[in-house]
Amino acid sequence: MKKVNSEYTVSVNFDQRLYAQDIAGSIAHVEMLAEQQILTSSDSKQIVKGLLQIRHEIESESFQWDFQLEDLHMNIENRLHEIVGPVAGKMHTARSRNDQVSLDLRMYVKESIIKIRKNISSLQMVLIQLAESNLNTVMPGYTHLQQAQPILFAHHMLAYFEMLTRDDLRFKYAYDSSDVLPLGSGALAGVPYPINRETVAKKLGFSRISQNSMDAVSDRDFLVDFLSSSSILMMHLSRFSEELIIWSSTEFGFVELSEDFTTGSSIMPQKRNPDFAELARGKTGRVFGSLFGLLTVLKGLPLTYNRDLQEDKEGFFDTFDTLNATLEIFIEMIGSITVKPNQMRDTALKGQLLATDYADYLVGKGIPFREAYGIINQLSSYAIKNKKDFSEISLNELKEFSEKFDQDISEISLESSVENRNVSGGTSQQQVKISIAAAKSQMNGKN
Repeated sequence: MKKVNSEYTVSVNFDQRLYAQDIAGSIAHVEMLAEQQILTSSDSKQIVKGLLQIRHEIESESFQWDFQLEDLHMNIENRLHEIVGPVAGKMHTARSRNDQVSLDLRMYVKESIIKIRKNISSLQMVLIQLAESNLNTVMPGYTHLQQAQPILFAHHMLAYFEMLTRDDLRFKYAYDSSDVLPLGSGALAGVPYPINRETVAKKLGFSRISQNSMDAVSDRDFLVDFLSSSSILMMHLSRFSEELIIWSSTEFGFVELSEDFTTGSSIMPQKRNPDFAELARGKTGRVFGSLFGLLTVLKGLPLTYNRDLQEDKEGFFDTFDTLNATLEIFIEMIGSITVKPNQMRDTALKGQLLATDYADYLVGKGIPFREAYGIINQLSSYAIKNKKDFSEISLNELKEFSEKFDQDISEISLESSVENRNVSGGTSQQQVKISIAAAKSQMNGKN
């Protein structure tokens, strides 16, 4: 008979990342057991001392991981037995690995979210600074990747600020959904000891305890919340990456990425490739994969704990590492880009971005908008056919399309178009200044 692969069930190669949380949870647990007189004070102190020694060994990389023991928890308990003897067996009183691993994960997720939210805030501050230093920079705005209307580059940057604000709120919710102590749920039905769950929650920084032991040991919704929030944030960063890649191309030339975030070609010496932005765009797929992977694991699980849940960790760890690294890259990359206002303006002038303004001009002369739209549509076709910009079309030519055109049509410009959008949330300089002030206030409120 073929020997079964004993490594198939091993998780210590990845769940060892939870060592700090596992040890902190065990210390809080045994201290509570002593306070409740379930353990003696002497036993509790021996166990805590041994756990602190184990933590030092892990952090100094002298701890010997034994893959035969399968997981993090048994490795720590086995080492504790070597240090303090049989009293180590008392550490697991009134708990199961089911509520223990849920505790470790929740603690790690909470700590991860704190780091991510800090990086989101840092990226938002970079965007505010970039917007504030480019208040006069006019660029083409796009729909369908076709030139549409002139906007301020600052307004475009603040659009990503808004996306990140929503991302931050989603992670705040994910933190709240993780902030529930499961310890005390046992394997699935609770424990037959007079434990004090509120004390453990306070020691470990949880705001509340779980209300149903079966749900507590099988719940991974908090991980789904984390992975979902991560996927949406990566999607936003991927969209930003796409624009940076397009804008930094020769055809656009709107921005120049720092050499720190581009690489040369192996054969073409003139090229600088936006590799960091491209990798951010590409890594979005693996984050999506982690979300769909966990949802697929969970979709068919009966209550309560099933070994399938061992598959919840690798995707989570990979997502956190990928997202955190991407945010850190973006903070530096966005902060170091060179904006090219002249190129943006020249591109805007060459298009027909003022078409809507011309239509609105005719509306101001008493022509219904739909009729004005039709007139400017014909004018646009004429301009394209004759290879002219609107600014190159004479008043006499304009009058062939409508007698309502007059000398004051010359007052319409990229700047006037932008400033006319002086509605709350619009692209006018006044509104952008208001948005920047609101963004700064928001960030000060977070701090």
